[in-house]
Amino acid sequence: MIDPKNLATAALAALAAATQAHAQPKWPAVDAALSPYVEKGELAGVVTYALKDGRLVHASAIGKRDLETGAPMQMDTIVRAFSMTKPVTAVAMAILYDEGKWRPEDPLAKVLPELAGLKVFKGMDADGKPILAAPAHQPTIGEVMTHTAGFSYGFNPGYVDDAYRANSPLRAESSAEALGRIATLPLAYEPGTKWQYSISMDVEGLIVERLSGQSLPLFMQSRIFGPLKMVDTGFVVPDGKRGRFAQLYEWKDGGLQVPGPGPFNSAYAKVPGFASGGGGLVTTASDYARFAQMLLNGGQLDGARILKPATVRLMMTSHISPEIAAGGYGVGQQQIRPGYEYGWNGVVVTDPDRAQVAMGKGSYLWDGAAGTWFWVDPENKVVFVGLIQRLGGENTPQVQPVSQKAVKASLTP
Repeated sequence: MIDPKNLATAALAALAAATQAHAQPKWPAVDAALSPYVEKGELAGVVTYALKDGRLVHASAIGKRDLETGAPMQMDTIVRAFSMTKPVTAVAMAILYDEGKWRPEDPLAKVLPELAGLKVFKGMDADGKPILAAPAHQPTIGEVMTHTAGFSYGFNPGYVDDAYRANSPLRAESSAEALGRIATLPLAYEPGTKWQYSISMDVEGLIVERLSGQSLPLFMQSRIFGPLKMVDTGFVVPDGKRGRFAQLYEWKDGGLQVPGPGPFNSAYAKVPGFASGGGGLVTTASDYARFAQMLLNGGQLDGARILKPATVRLMMTSHISPEIAAGGYGVGQQQIRPGYEYGWNGVVVTDPDRAQVAMGKGSYLWDGAAGTWFWVDPENKVVFVGLIQRLGGENTPQVQPVSQKAVKASLTP
């Protein structure tokens, strides 16, 4: 009699082999551009995945997903998406937009009245106490969608970010607790006047929960991951999949090391009480490519309609003013500038030549703290997903521009 456990193990092994068999580096320029980072020890491994005209044209896994065990990076390796969660949260918001449940001009407090009393930090008085004042207008949902609402992340020096570090909503154990913490934090600037990387997408997650009546994980699963057949994407890595979960690294003392305990090194062993719409997901290359291809297709994939075409266009259109675009704002490799602007939860390339990037006009993109990156290029009908697991810092590999140039070279006859 066949042991069911052995049968299940054999089935999983066959699935893994089939998934790995999809690796087809038809664009050798991509591997040539990225493999040196692995060879030099600057990355443990990298997965790249590209679709052209809706067809798989490149899939490659190089290096290791775990340097200690020697386990290879594979096409089905699960990684921490971190801020590549943000475009997914934009789609969750856009679904509710299509249902008429919010508009960009709506005050944030219309949906989350707990945030009606937010104040703007205006500096310190002569006694060294903070000056807090009512904003000229309450933050709008549209400003939340574009990092222009006045929120911060706690990454910067100064009074506002000190308050974020002391009372971080991202450490909350529930959505209600996170919302309560946000209500106590000052806005860093007058809404609509600046661009600042922030907890805005975590606020969006709270909006999704309030408007839908579901938790963010349940909403995303039922409205996005399930319909798109994103089978390995979510807020937790189940026991049966943990063998595919890549190790996280940071650059320290001249080499790759596993980071110590901290907010970036979660075990992802259970669904969090407060699910981060700004950075909580894990995913695979093929899963995220299905999400990106849905955007390229105008909101649908394989018969599953997620968004209206007009709403996808709205998401992938710049919503910042020329003054903000030219204001010198940005984070990491995403430096906002004329031609390289900001839509809903992601960069929009409005002028590739002016921005000096090797992507088509209208491309939509974002990245994550562990180096993951993707873009959707409507002009060239290309989707590209790149996955690594290395936190930024000294000697950060420039995987984004080199891969963009390699893809552009691959498209050239």
